[in-house]
Amino acid sequence: MHLIWIFCVYVIILFVIGIYCILATLNLVRMLIGIEVLMKAVTLLIIVAGYASGRTSLSQSLVITLIVAETVLIAVAMGIVLSIYRHTKSLETGSLTRSKG
Repeated sequence: MHLIWIFCVYVIILFVIGIYCILATLNLVRMLIGIEVLMKAVTLLIIVAGYASGRTSLSQSLVITLIVAETVLIAVAMGIVLSIYRHTKSLETGSLTRSKG
């Protein structure tokens, strides 16, 4: 039971780092990295919850599904970020407010 609390602390730390990474930066790539860290925190939380409830096979299947969805999300988001970079020549969010159309 002591091991579960240690992993819960890791989940909270990862969650705080991810939120900070999203809110404190104006760079789109850093925001994507923050989203990735948040997803890793959710993944670890699902594994810990499965271990605590004794349903590890269910948690493993949920994590595999989450990893697939996360990969698709990051690939599409990175494509959008690259398109924005080609259009504005900047990765800052301030350049998006000046764009027209």
